[in-house]
Order: sequence, then C-alpha cells, then structure tokens
Amino acid sequence: MSDRRTEPATAARLRGLVKRFPGFQLGPLDLSLEPGTVLALVGPNGAGKTTTLNCMAGLVVPEEGGTEVYGAPVHPARTKYRRDVGYVGEESGFFQRWTAGRNLDFLARLLPGWSHERARRLIERFALPLDKPVSKLSRGNRTKLALVAALAYGPRLLLLDEPTAGLDPVVRAEVLDVLWEVTEDGEHAVLYSTHVLSDINRLADELAFLRDGLIVLRTGCDELSERWRRVSFRLQDDAVELSDVVEHRRVRAEHQVITRNAEATLQQLSELGAEAIEVSRMSVDEIAVQILKEGHHVARTES
Repeated sequence: MSDRRTEPATAARLRGLVKRFPGFQLGPLDLSLEPGTVLALVGPNGAGKTTTLNCMAGLVVPEEGGTEVYGAPVHPARTKYRRDVGYVGEESGFFQRWTAGRNLDFLARLLPGWSHERARRLIERFALPLDKPVSKLSRGNRTKLALVAALAYGPRLLLLDEPTAGLDPVVRAEVLDVLWEVTEDGEHAVLYSTHVLSDINRLADELAFLRDGLIVLRTGCDELSERWRRVSFRLQDDAVELSDVVEHRRVRAEHQVITRNAEATLQQLSELGAEAIEVSRMSVDEIAVQILKEGHHVARTES
C-alpha cells in the first residue's frame, strides 16, 4: 500500500490572465491562493480589483490566460467550478421586488449543497430582516443578504468585493468574525478587495497590491509588521541619506523617518552617530497606506 499523501489542491490559480478595456489593461496576472489563506487585494480605484474578481468568478471572460478553482477551469460555459465559488460583488443579482426571504428560498432550490441550518444561523447572527423587499434594504443589509447567499451552500473559495463597505462598526466586526471562522478549518480560502484598510489587520494573512492592472507586490502581513518601523532620532548632518526610508521629515536636528527595513536603517544610524533613537511599530494598514502612496518604488524594492 502506498503511503503517499494527497496534497490539497490549490484553491485558485491565475495564469497569465489578461482583460482589456479601452484605455486600460488588466494583467498579465499570475496568482495562486492556497486553502486556509485570506488574501486582501489592495489598490486605488481603477487598479483592476473588481475586474480581477469578476474574471475569477466567471462573470468576465479574459482575452488571454485564465483561472482555475480547485483545479477546475473557470469559464461561463463550464459549471464544475461554480460549486466551489461564493461571490459577493457590487451587483447582487437578487430580485429587487422579492423579499430577502423569498430570494433565499429561491436560491436554496437552485444551489446544490445549500444548508438551511447554516443559512438560519447566519440570518440570526446578522439580524437580517427577511420580510422586506431587497429594494428597501439598506446597503448594509444587502451586503448581509449577499453573504448569507454566498455562504449557505458551503463554497470553498470566497471572492468578496468590498464586503464591509457601508457597514456600521458593529456589523463590520460581525462580518469579519464570520469570514475568519470560514477559514479556520484550513480547507477554505478568501480573496477580497477592500478600501477599509483597517480590516486587513483583523482578517488578511497576505496582501497583494494591485496598481495599473498589475500586481506589484505580494507579501505576508507578518513580514511587513516585522520589517517596517517609524524611527525618530537626533542628528546634525544636513545631508544624511538613509537607504530603505520611504518618508523623512526633519525639523532642525530632529528627524522622523518611516523605513521598510528597520534593521538596516538602525545600523546606518548607529554608524552615523545618531542620538535619542526611538523606534515604534506600525500597524499593517499604516504600512499599506505608505506602499500605496509610494506606488511602484516601494513595491519593487519590497519584492
């Protein structure tokens, strides 16, 4: 008997994916996502985040390359991949005149693997009103309805486009808790885009920075937390130049810098004879803001 163990399939894989629009090209993108991973897709408006998710969900067909979900090719003409994909996007696809409850009942009859018990628990947890037409729901409740619909049939890959946008802090925290629990078994994966950078501290394992249609940096949150620091010090030298520094402010002999490589910067400061050195940690969302501000320069040196 062979003792070879079957390795878990990659949750999602993009290979040379390209989608073109007038004045904009997404890709080529190469990206893989392993089960048990939460990857945040971070970038400015117009970077291509929504298009990336739409291609992965089979809603948009790329001109080149493609996506696989747990080994199954993604294409509107194929159906195998759909069982494993839960998608929450800008357009919900719900019948607007139907109540939230009627929409969920309709989906329950269509989607294999639908768990009424799982849906019930989520509805109660989110305090989702089932008797209101979708058109009358608040933005937050529409998001909660979309999450119930996406989670109730147990997909192994969740694709979420701005899942916490428009939610109040209490509901946002509840949504993040639910998404975190989804990945606890190590078999599910989440890829989500967000403008709420504070969310990445709670949910993401890794960040992929998308700019002008290209992934310019992918890195683990722990790695960023270990390397980036805010450093203040005193030094009289007018022409001080420090490598790995992305922001440098000075008032006479007082300096404050943000560095992407604290160890190297502190070594330089020691060699220069800097005094009153103080080092403080940065949150992942603060670091993400710096990377987005600096764009390709920071991304290239980090990768």
